[in-house]
Order: sequence, then C-alpha cells, then structure tokens
Amino acid sequence: MKKPLILVGGGGHCKSVLEAAESAGYSILGVLDMPEEVGKEILSTKVIGTDDNIPAYVDKAEFVITVGFIKNPAIRIKLYNKIKEAGGKLATIIASTAYVSKYAEIGEGTVVLHQAFVNAGAKVGKNVILNTATNIEHDSVIGDHCHISTGTMVNGECKVGKRCFIGSQSVLANCISVGDDIIVGAGSFVRKNITEKGIYSGNPAILKIKA
Repeated sequence: MKKPLILVGGGGHCKSVLEAAESAGYSILGVLDMPEEVGKEILSTKVIGTDDNIPAYVDKAEFVITVGFIKNPAIRIKLYNKIKEAGGKLATIIASTAYVSKYAEIGEGTVVLHQAFVNAGAKVGKNVILNTATNIEHDSVIGDHCHISTGTMVNGECKVGKRCFIGSQSVLANCISVGDDIIVGAGSFVRKNITEKGIYSGNPAILKIKA
C-alpha cells in the first residue's frame, strides 16, 4: 500500500503534481507552504504547515517537492536536502497517462506529469520535473534537479546536465550534450553541444546571456 504524500510548496505547479499523484493512486495528507498560506486549501487539500514541519511527517508520509523551477532550482534543491536531512523519503510520481519504459530509470523525488513519455534505456535523475507531454527518448540522460518543460523533445542519446531548465516545445537533436546549469528558452532547437553556463535560445539555440 502506498504511503500518503506531503506536498512541499504551493502554487500552480503544486496543483499539477497533486492531480497527477491522485491519478496514480496516492492520497494527499496535506501541503506545506509559506506561513501565511497555512489553513488555506489547494484543490481541496489543506495547507497544514510550513517546511519547518517536515520532521513531524517523516514516519507518516512520503514527500514530493511541488515548488516549480524556471530560472533557478535553488529552492527545490534546498527543500530536497531538508527532507533528506530529516530522514524523509521522496516519492517518485508517474501520472496515470504518462508512459515510463520498464527499461528506464527514474530517480527519487522526480515527477512525470501527464502524457509524458520516457523510452527504454533513458536515465532520469533525482528531483526532476518531466512536465506535461515531454518526450525523453531512448538512452538519454537527464541530470538531477532539472526541469524539462511542457512538450519538449529530448531525442535519443542526449545528455542533459544537472540543474538545467529546458523550455516548452524545445527540441534537442540526437546525441546532443547540454552542460550543467544551463537554461534553454522555449521553442528552441539545440543542434550542437552546449557547455558554457547561461541562457540559450533560438533556432539554432545560441548563447544569449552568460551566467
């Protein structure tokens, strides 16, 4: 039997994860959010405390980080470490309409949202967001703490480093490598390997802002 979940972080991304988790058969014990949000509801699920209350739920539930990430994953990483240091277990959520090959690997705390597809041989790290309708093709590697945004196509044998954001409807050509701490803007086409930290966009994707 699945343990109930504690969702850590409110907002729009929390709603998406909450619905996906329920579709996968989880019950939600509550949400931890900012102090001013305690007592409010997110999709009929109550905000029952703040992240300072994580230790109180370690034996009662598993955790999912439901703070989003567009420019910087620092808050998600901080919450991940806080849960781990408290002895908490992070659940891996796969929405009912997502497909993950039995030959793929998905790390702890990762969320695979509706209509996402993870093909055979793919390896997805810890605390990753695979957002709605993403496609992670065969033998690709996605590093820890990444967000692969809505409708993105990561083609076969690509390697995406840690703490990356790949914007909506972007395409990575086959066998492309993306370094750590890189942001790719929405609708971009990555045709060549990119290693320098910064923000890339366009077709082909080029460095627009150095980190």
